Order: sequence, then structure tokens, then C-alpha cells
Amino acid sequence: MRDARNIIAAGHRHTIGIKADGTVMAVGDNKCGQCDVSIWSDIVSVDAGNVHMATNTGNSHTVGLKSDGTVVAVGWNKHDQCDVNGWSNIVAIAAGWRRTVGLKQNGTVVAAGRNNEGQCEVTDWHDIVAITAGDWHTVGLKANGTVMAVGNNRYGQCNVSDWSDIVAVAAGYLHTVGLRSDGTVVVTGKNNEGQCDVNDWNGIVAIAAGSSHTIGLKADGNVVAVGWNEYGQCNVSSWYGIVAVAAGCAHTVGLKADGTFVAVGDNQYGQCDVSSLC
Repeated sequence: MRDARNIIAAGHRHTIGIKADGTVMAVGDNKCGQCDVSIWSDIVSVDAGNVHMATNTGNSHTVGLKSDGTVVAVGWNKHDQCDVNGWSNIVAIAAGWRRTVGLKQNGTVVAAGRNNEGQCEVTDWHDIVAITAGDWHTVGLKANGTVMAVGNNRYGQCNVSDWSDIVAVAAGYLHTVGLRSDGTVVVTGKNNEGQCDVNDWNGIVAIAAGSSHTIGLKADGNVVAVGWNEYGQCNVSSWYGIVAVAAGCAHTVGLKADGTFVAVGDNQYGQCDVSSLC
């Protein structure tokens, strides 16, 4: 059975969802063809490139992992972030701004795209079990529960070397989030909008990071959020029955147990019009 956490993805201004038959649907901004996923099939995981709102660009891309371990990508490709056709034996994918990262079956990692801040320097990683990509940094979770990070570290978003007992990771614009095995959450990086204020969270089973907001899915299917809320992207307290969450630049998406979607936040490009993704 597919992992529910991989069924939805939220990019800068678009939202992606995998249907039960392995096809993919998308809503939102399609300036660079990032929503041109209608011909995809046999998809088991999706991710979407994000970018901070301040950049004020619709440039983005979407990545899909196929059941045979190959990868497809559409959208903005100025930095070769969509050049993933030769990848194989991939078990997980992550899309950052201007790059794509893939986790191989043997625990090593590959990356394509812009590397001006060292965010693609993952060739020496091993024993990795999960990956995530922020705007300018890349994070890997090791089998022993420790975490690695490369790329821009201006705000300490890569200061994860002392983390332990981590079971999931998420990367935002300038912050990194880790879910501990006990259901608590740790965060490092820029906290200008309160996106790192998660010390009182507990009972969390999944996490997501937007540009400047952080989302936590609780074991009871409720959702918590902290951080930037200018567009209402943190207004998730009324949600229930949620099995997966995703965070875009300024919107948040939830997948319900019945297979329907909910979304809040910036909807200028229809990225929250998720009823069609069911």
C-alpha cells in the first residue's frame, strides 16, 4: 500500500495529488508547465519545488516517482532540475527550489540542479532512509535516527548534527523540522514568523514545512500549525480525520481518511481548489 504521506505535495503556487490508479492531478499556477502531469502513470510519490513568497515568481517544478524506481519531472528546468530521466532504483524524491533530490534503494542520494550553495553535494551520503529539500539546503535522515544537511546555513537551518531519534524530516525556506520517535518535534533555523515554536507539540505522527510555517499531524487526525499566517495557511485547527499533510509557500493541504482533500491559505492561482483532486 502506498504511503499516504507521499500522495500529496504543495509547491509554490500549485498542489499535486496522486489518484488511486497511479495517475496524477494538479491545480494552481502552471506558468512553467509544473501542472502538466496528466499523462503520468504508475506514480507512487510526488513532490513539488517551492520558493519563498518574497521571490515573487511562479517558477516551479513537479517530480514524480514511478513504481519501477524511475523518476519523471515537469516544469521550470533552467538549472537542469528536471533532468532525472536517467535515474533508477529510486525509493524517495524531494523537490527544492531549482533542484531535485533522489534517494536510492541502497541508501545513497543523487541530486540534479543548482548547486551554488552546496545543496547538491550529497554524493558521499549513505545509510539514508528519508530526504527533504528546502529552498537552499538539503536534509537527509539516516537509518540510525541522526540527520545530515548541506547547503545554505545562514540561519542555522543545517545545524542538525546533534539530533537523534528522528523518524521524519521536513525543510522549509530557511528552517528544518525533525519528528522524534516519541512524537515530539525539533526545529532549527530562522524563526522570524514563529515557525520554530513547536516545543509544546506532542503526539505528532507527520510533519510538513512551508516557506515560513510548520505543520504537524497528530495521531488523532487533527492538525496543528505555527508560523507565518498572512494568508490563513495555519488555520487548520478545525481539520479532522487527516492522514497526510503538505505545505506550500503560503498554503497548506490535508488528505482525509476518506480520500478527499482540504486546503487553506493563498489561493490566488487556484492552488487550494483541491476538490477535483479526489
